[in-house]
Amino acid sequence: MKLIFAIVNGDDSVSVSKALTREGFFATKLASTGGFLSSGNTTFLICTDDDKVENAINIISSKSHRRKEFVQNSMTNFSGESFGSIPVEVQVGGATIFVTDVERFEKV
Repeated sequence: MKLIFAIVNGDDSVSVSKALTREGFFATKLASTGGFLSSGNTTFLICTDDDKVENAINIISSKSHRRKEFVQNSMTNFSGESFGSIPVEVQVGGATIFVTDVERFEKV
C-alpha cells in the first residue's frame, strides 16, 4: 500500500479531483499555499494499492498543466529601499508528487 501526496495548483484541483474520483480513487484534499509565489494549491492525500500508483500519477499529470504568469518583482537598492517593480515571467502549475510506503491503513 502506498500514500501519494500530490501538490497541485489551485487552478487544476477541480479537474484532478474529478478525474481521480471517476477512476475510483479516494482522496483527501487539503488547502495549501506555495512558498515561492504564495499561491493557492491543493494537496491531495491518496492511499492506494502499489499496482495503482502509476495510474494515479498519470491522472494527476494529465490534469495538472504548467503555465506562465507574470508576477511583480520589487526592485531594491543596496540599502534595502524599494524603488519600483517590474513584471517577471514565471512558470507555475504542474504537480509535485511524493509516494511513500504505508505501514498501516484503517478506515473506521
